[in-house]
Amino acid sequence: MASTEFDLIARYFEHQSVNRRDVALAIGDDCALLSVPTGSHLAVSTDSLVAGTHFLADADPALIAHKALASNLSDLAAMGATPAWVSLALTMPEPNEAWLSQFCEGFFALAEYFNVQLIGGDTTKGPLSITLTVHGFVPEGKALTRAGANSGDWIYVTGNLGDSAAGLAILLKEVTVEDDALRNTLLERHFKAHPRILAGQALIGIASAALDISDGLISDLGHILKRSQVSAVIDVDKLPLSDELLTFESDRQKAQQLALTSGEEYELCFTVPEENRGAVDTSLAHSGVKVTCIGQLRPGQGIQLTQNDKLLDWQLHGFDHFAE
Repeated sequence: MASTEFDLIARYFEHQSVNRRDVALAIGDDCALLSVPTGSHLAVSTDSLVAGTHFLADADPALIAHKALASNLSDLAAMGATPAWVSLALTMPEPNEAWLSQFCEGFFALAEYFNVQLIGGDTTKGPLSITLTVHGFVPEGKALTRAGANSGDWIYVTGNLGDSAAGLAILLKEVTVEDDALRNTLLERHFKAHPRILAGQALIGIASAALDISDGLISDLGHILKRSQVSAVIDVDKLPLSDELLTFESDRQKAQQLALTSGEEYELCFTVPEENRGAVDTSLAHSGVKVTCIGQLRPGQGIQLTQNDKLLDWQLHGFDHFAE
């Protein structure tokens, strides 16, 4: 006998290790009932992942789940928010319980790590896709946004850039990597990003603007520039590149271009006024992630790339779902 929608929900989603006190009623009713702490704003973000666009349909379900939740949690990190709840809408061609079991393993492992409770959602039949809505808390008036940057602020990024693009190229068999350890490391960095929650929280009161890198630094930084009405100068020699990326792509210029255009990195890009620069390393020391200053904001519009104080004429673009 085939499993019904409610059988699947009861079997795979109702039982979880995270049970937060601020959840009065979760899965099993028409709505969840939730309590928001006094003095906090509720931060909410929704993202969809579609088979064939964000992941291959035959990819490891546990990795798909991690990627789906990590990408949403990264949006909370970019605002300086503390994660709390998530809802899940899952569309599948058929009720594949072996797939669901592995998906839930990856999903709940990451949810437990960040103390996030699944509070509801939906399951439907159709082409494979995953839509998550995450909720978090941020102190009133303290959220990091894209609109607070000013000319003279310094541009920083967390972690390394470019590894996700390298992993994707391997996954799509666009390149062949003979070194098993290198191949597996880059594939894992594509699928298993670690949302920079602690770093985002530490940046409250220090950063003037922030966002997460999902479509490529060269594209995402443009959102800060547009909202804050400034321009940027980036020194490409300061871009943080991993040893693995430089092994994968020994041409440093091409590696730098990967770092600028690589999507699904889920590192933070943020801007810091001169008077707060000295607090960056100290405030982020407990987050366990390195930060690198890669440039500065200026008056005007657009992004200038430099090397040895000379302008570069690199025509680069990040990811766009609707680009031709």
